Amino acid sequence: MAEKKDIDWANIGFGYMKTDARYVTNFKNGAWDEGCITDDDKVVLSECAGVLQYAQTCFEGLKAYTTKDGHIVTFRPDLNASRLNDSCERLEMPTLPEGRFLEALDKLVLANKEWVPPYGSGATLYIRPYMFGTNPVIGVKPADEYQFRMFATPVGPYFKGGAKPIVIKVSDFDRAAPHGTGNIKAGLNYAMSLYPIVKAHEEGFAENMYLDAATRTNVEETGGANFLFVTKDGKVVTPKSDSILPSITRRSLVYVAREILGLEVEERVVPFEEVKDFAECGLCGTAAVISPVGKINDHGKEICFPSGMEEMGPVTKKLYETLLGIQQGTIEAPEGWIHTIC
Repeated sequence: MAEKKDIDWANIGFGYMKTDARYVTNFKNGAWDEGCITDDDKVVLSECAGVLQYAQTCFEGLKAYTTKDGHIVTFRPDLNASRLNDSCERLEMPTLPEGRFLEALDKLVLANKEWVPPYGSGATLYIRPYMFGTNPVIGVKPADEYQFRMFATPVGPYFKGGAKPIVIKVSDFDRAAPHGTGNIKAGLNYAMSLYPIVKAHEEGFAENMYLDAATRTNVEETGGANFLFVTKDGKVVTPKSDSILPSITRRSLVYVAREILGLEVEERVVPFEEVKDFAECGLCGTAAVISPVGKINDHGKEICFPSGMEEMGPVTKKLYETLLGIQQGTIEAPEGWIHTIC
């Protein structure tokens, strides 16, 4: 087993820290090169690069963990590879060759294995794959050349001192248009959410709840996470919409709820009017697995969940602990969920 870097793992926060290696491959003349691991963290671009002119870029996010028995693993990276290709197709970018994403992932993590935090520290190695247009583009059209990169950075535990429920607000802004790009991981989606999230933070809220842009009556998602609700009789409910990003964490939690915990699950349109009747609410995504929500502020009117502001509700907590256990190797994983790197 590789020696770990001498870092105070529990106190590194959720930010960028340069590691030893990153993976790079370039698309030119209609084909990808072989790709390589490099120690060069700088990207040199034309001032007229497609990504700088027309935001032609997409990305992914996943983590590498040290398990209890000392292995380094990642969680369902095949779904990240598939979702990246979906994003590329929607943005008129080339998809990666079959197997290239996992090959890049393995090489990257092995080259940075001293940076994978030790088991029990609460920290993980966050991995950011992304692709962008590189050649000069002045007319509005797709680029002809692209670069795909994947880097890694250790991040601290998302919840320090326990997962305290957050307060969010109903946003007056729209996250994604019907038939738009809300269902892919395009950089432009996140650029659009920056102004609303800064405003929400200034008002004392942790996140925004976005409603559907067409009718503003149904729950969609936040700027970077899917919603998960629990009814008063213990049923798990997640919103369904063509403009919601298909969260890998949410899909995994739905499976855990239904197949492992034996809970009833509904994936359906969730009218905002129904939210006040739920017992628990959480935001699910790669960073936190589940962030519990204690209150939603709807233009001054508060919706307070019975689970309260002190800790996760019981069903949400069971879902969180089960999925975390699967990722960390203390609970047996469904077949194909854990990708062992070394």
